[in-house]
Amino acid sequence: MPDALELLKTRRSVKPIELTGPAPTDAEIDTLLTIASRVPDHGKLTPWRFIVFAGDARLAAGATIAEAFRADRADAAPEQIEFERNRLARAPLVIAVISRAAPHVKIPEWEQELSAGAAAMNLVNAAHAMGFAASWITEWYAYDRRVLDALGLSANERVAGFVHIGRPVKPPEERDRPKLETIVTRFGG
Repeated sequence: MPDALELLKTRRSVKPIELTGPAPTDAEIDTLLTIASRVPDHGKLTPWRFIVFAGDARLAAGATIAEAFRADRADAAPEQIEFERNRLARAPLVIAVISRAAPHVKIPEWEQELSAGAAAMNLVNAAHAMGFAASWITEWYAYDRRVLDALGLSANERVAGFVHIGRPVKPPEERDRPKLETIVTRFGG
């Protein structure tokens, strides 16, 4: 395994369509989720949870996505509906990170949402460390109440992201990153 800093420096997002199987095993999924759960969590609220879409569950959820899409677009072509049906089937495994931030007397909701975001990032990094690639995305259905209801989200829960996980079909491409001098201010110096 590469040294931790090299590992973090080499992580890249890979488009879901560029991910292939085999998917992580159940034991590997448990490891991914264990690591995803090891994030800052002020007050031990666990303001996040996970939904795992593996195997045929990806298409079952996709049917719900396609139905919502078709309901809003009576003129949608069959290939558009099929594309939406396959949204969660593009990668061998998809894990939704669900933010369940709620009002709290001491811990603001935005801080709880950051914890959910940290869980998603830990999931992405864990996938990379295990030799997989991942892409953390939301897309329109992450905000559609009909889809969220069908996935079992309560009224106060939101999708922090769908993390698509698989093996890259080709080496991930590097992209330009911001130069540190454009994003860092050294206070007092």
